[in-house]
Amino acid sequence: MTVRAWAELLRVSALFTVPGDALAGAAALGRRPNRSTALAVGASLCLYEAGMALNDWADRDEDAVDRPHRPIPSGRITPRAALVAAGALTAAGLALAARAGRPALTVATGLAATVWAYDLRLKHTPAGPAAMAAARGLDLLLGATATATAAHSTRATGPATTASARAALPAALPAAALLTAHTYAVTAVSRHEAQGGSTTAPLAALGAVVALGGVAVRERRGEADAALPAGGGGTAPPGSRAGGGAPANARARTGASAPARLLLTALTGAYLRTAARPLVHAALNPSPPLTQRAVGSGIRAMIPLQAALAARSGASGTALAVMGLVPLARSLARKVSPT
Repeated sequence: MTVRAWAELLRVSALFTVPGDALAGAAALGRRPNRSTALAVGASLCLYEAGMALNDWADRDEDAVDRPHRPIPSGRITPRAALVAAGALTAAGLALAARAGRPALTVATGLAATVWAYDLRLKHTPAGPAAMAAARGLDLLLGATATATAAHSTRATGPATTASARAALPAALPAAALLTAHTYAVTAVSRHEAQGGSTTAPLAALGAVVALGGVAVRERRGEADAALPAGGGGTAPPGSRAGGGAPANARARTGASAPARLLLTALTGAYLRTAARPLVHAALNPSPPLTQRAVGSGIRAMIPLQAALAARSGASGTALAVMGLVPLARSLARKVSPT
C-alpha cells in the first residue's frame, strides 16, 4: 500500500513524458545524446517528481475536499514526508545537473525555482499555466545545454565552454516554444478537472494542438534540406562534416529528407490523435471525468510531440526511441493516474 501511495503521489505514469524533453533538446542542436544528456534526463526526472510531491503538499487542504482519495488527505502519506521528498528530489536534480556542467546547473536552477514557484504561489493565479509551460520549455533547454556543454568540453574549458553552451541555445528555442505552447494549453484545461464545467478551455486547447501540429510539419519541411539523419538518431549541424566527409546539407539532398518527412508526418499524426479526441469529448461534455481524461491524454501527447520535434531535426533514431515510451506510459496510466 505504501509503494502504491508513493506511486500515486509522484504520478509515476507521467514520468515517461520527461526523458523526451532532454532528447528533443539534444536533437535540436544536431547532436547525438551523450553522457551529459543522460545526466540532464536524470535531473529532469528528479525535478519533475519534486514538483509532483510539492504539488500534493501544497494542495492538501483543497484535495481533502475535492480529492479525498489522494495519498495525503487519505492519510497514506504524511504532509511532512511529501515535503521532505520534494526537497530531497530537488537537491538530487540539481546535483545531477551540476555534474553536466555549470551551464546546465544554471538552467536547472531556473527550472527548480519555476517548479517551486508554481506549486507554492502561482498555480491558482492567472500566471499558473505560463509558469508550468515555462518549466517544460526550460526542461528541453536543460537537455540542449547539457548536451552542448559535453560536446565542447573536450575542446574548450571554462568561459569558452559556457559561451558554446549559450550559443547553442537559440537552435533549441523553436522546439522549446512548441513544447511550451502545448503545456500551456493542457495546463489551462487542468484548472477545471476537479469541477468540470468549462467548454472554452478544451476548445482553446484543441485549437492550439491542431495549430502546433501544423507548425511542426511546416517548419520541418522548410528545413528538410538542412537536416541530416545520422547513425544512432543524431544529426550533424549545417556545414559540418559527417560520414564520408560530405557536408551535411549535401547529403541531406540525396534522399534522406523524404523518409524524414514521412516519419515526421506519422509522429505528428500520433500527437494529434492522442491529444485532440479527448479534448473534443471534454468540450462537448465538460464533466470532471472527461476533463481529467483530456488532461491525462494531453500529458501523454507530449511523448509523440517530443518525438516529432526530434524527427523534425533529423534525429530519426532518437524520435523512435522516444516513441518507445508510449506503450509504457499507457500501460502504467491504467494503474496510476497521471493527473
